[in-house]
This record gives sequence, structure tokens and C-alpha cells, in this order.
Amino acid sequence: MTRAMRKFVGWLIAIVVLLIIFLFMGPLYILNEGNQVVITRFGSIVNTHTDAGLYFKIPFLDKVTTYPKLVLSLDGDEQRIPTKENQFIIVDTTSRWRISDPAKFYQNFTTLENAYNKLSDIIDSSCRTVITQNRLSEIVRSSNIINDAAAKAEDEEEDEEAREIGELVNDSTANETVTKGRGELCRLMTVEANKLVPEYGIDLIDIVPRQIKYSDELTESVYNRMIKDRNQVAQAYRSLGEGKKAEWLGKLESDKRTIASEAYRKSEEIKGNADAQAAAIYSEAYNRDPEFYAFWKSMESYKANLKDYPATYSTKMDYFDYLYSADGKR
Repeated sequence: MTRAMRKFVGWLIAIVVLLIIFLFMGPLYILNEGNQVVITRFGSIVNTHTDAGLYFKIPFLDKVTTYPKLVLSLDGDEQRIPTKENQFIIVDTTSRWRISDPAKFYQNFTTLENAYNKLSDIIDSSCRTVITQNRLSEIVRSSNIINDAAAKAEDEEEDEEAREIGELVNDSTANETVTKGRGELCRLMTVEANKLVPEYGIDLIDIVPRQIKYSDELTESVYNRMIKDRNQVAQAYRSLGEGKKAEWLGKLESDKRTIASEAYRKSEEIKGNADAQAAAIYSEAYNRDPEFYAFWKSMESYKANLKDYPATYSTKMDYFDYLYSADGKR
């Protein structure tokens, strides 16, 4: 082997060694699906990649920071928030978000942990802003389906008693009209939060209340209100019952007077007919034998009246004529 040949082989071996050393230093990296990276050199961003593939970096100088490209979730902390009526509720939210600009995200947060803390503050602030501007019914209800169903039931209800109960019970809460609903409030929360998050390289997809609870004082108030409503319904039934009772008693008394009046009329009519018949019989008997009739009437009078007198001191009067003779002569 000539000197030139040996020199060439030496250079080739040196190049191979350097190439192996270079490869061992990691100049290449793989970006997997669902991830994105930010390349920094001496603390400054030099490049970003969002598509999967094989990429080159300068060993020891370039630093690769990987972030997820998928949709992430953030569960917020419970917070006590007053509604428009100044009724305190406890709201626990969850939200979905993703990194839309990895360069901005790296400049503002560097790590996901920092992003979670900042985003949580933004979401809590937007929730508080929206909830304090709306009534409790708007937050806990999504539509007017309750009112619509109640109205439909009232239209279809054929029971007069049920309608009367409905008129007696005044449930103002159930009749509150929902103009926005929980879905619209969630959208407003998202809009409010999205006023800030784009500058951080974040795309906030939505904010959803995972749980809404009454505070202790509001829970007691709700229970008291439920008790009041049930008592109101019970009182309505009692009032309706008392009204029905008075109505039936009045009807009963009216029927009683009607029956008594009709019975009295019939009894008087029967007595009148009987008296007429008796008078006719008496008249016929008198016409047949006046003397016997007079005798018989006298005997009935004695029988009815003399028993009440223990002694009679004189019978020298016309009343006692028939005691001595059948023809009324002494």
C-alpha cells in the first residue's frame, strides 16, 4: 500500500469515527404523532415542529421541548360564587384546551404545570364574572322545559280540583323563565376566558360546570323554601276541602229544608183530604140520624173530658143531658 493510499485510509477511518461520535451525540430526533416540539438554542426559540417525522438538531446546542398536540383537560377547584340574587353556590368546573402555538406557549409558560396554574386562574375568573351576572335558575337549568311541561299539563288537565289547587298555589320559582340557560352561560364563560388565552398560545375549547352545589346557608334556605311550598300546597288542599265541605253542608241543608217543606206540604194536603173525608162522613151520618149523631158525639166528649175531673158536683146542665136518657131528656 502506497503512502497516499495509507493517508486516504487514515482520513476515511477518521471521518467514520467522527461520524459515529456525531451520531452518538444525537443529532436526529423523532417527533411522534400527537406531539409538537419547540427547538431552543441558548434559550432562544429557533424552530417549531408540529408534524410527525424525523428532524435534525445541533447536538449540545439545540434543546428539544415536547408538548402534547392533543386536547387536554383541566379540572378546576371548587369556588364559592354569589349569583345575581346574592345567593352563594359552589361551582366545580372542567374545561378542554389545547396548545395552538407552541412558540407562544413556551415563551409564556415553558412547562405544562405553569400553564395549568395560569389557565385555572383565568377559568375561575371567567366563571365568577358570568355567574355573578345571572340568576340561579339560569345556572342550574338549561331550558324552559319544566315550565312548558307544566303549561301543557294545565292545558290538558281535566280535573277541576287540580286546577283549583294550581290557582291556590303560587310557585314563583317554577315559573321563572330561563332566557339563557346553563349551556349559554358555559359558552359565555368560554368567550370570556378566550379573551386572554390566545396570547399564551392556547385554544380553550369549552368550560363546563362539572358540579353545582348550594352553599350551607343556601341549602338551609332551599329546604325552608321547600317546606314553605309544601305547607302552601297542604294549606291549599285544606282550603279547598273546607270550601267543598261548606258547599256540601249548604247543599245538604238546602236539600233538608226542601224535603221538609215538601213533606209538610204533603202532610197538610193529606190532613186536609182526611178532614174533608171525615167531615163528609160526619155530615152523612148526621143526615141519616141526627139524634144518634148528637148522642154519639156527647159520649165521645164525656169519654175525653170527664176522665180529667175526679169529681163532678153538679150535672144540672145541658152538657150532661145524655147521661140520663138516650133522647137527651131528664
